[in-house]
Amino acid sequence: MQVRGLLLLLALVLLTAAAEAGKNKKDKAKKSSSECEGWRWGPCTPNSKDCGLGYREGTCKDETKKLKCKIPCNWKKKFGADCKYKFESWGGCSAQTGVKTRSGVLKKALYNAQCEEIVYVTKPCSSKIKSKSKGQSAALLA
Repeated sequence: MQVRGLLLLLALVLLTAAAEAGKNKKDKAKKSSSECEGWRWGPCTPNSKDCGLGYREGTCKDETKKLKCKIPCNWKKKFGADCKYKFESWGGCSAQTGVKTRSGVLKKALYNAQCEEIVYVTKPCSSKIKSKSKGQSAALLA
């Protein structure tokens, strides 16, 4: 019987400690939150080179904060990492310029970024000529 009582006491102590730890986390979150609601955030500045981990600074009245952020290394520098666009399919290849074009419509502007509503991107046309699949050529032979 003493072993059972000891186990029950140990379980009670562990539950109490877990509840106190949860309270401390909630208290810390409340202390770090700000009363200010008009935060203005700057662009994400990478720690080194032009992509990867970095930080962005925010200001509200006389308060300043820094948030961790990340710029993907394949981002479109022309548009900024905080402007997210939905792109349509690539258009046909222009024989005159040798490039194909597509447009993107602004989907989301993060951290109050100044973004263009519509953007256009181009890329060189592929020099490869796509061959017909085996299934189509077999049908022609039959």
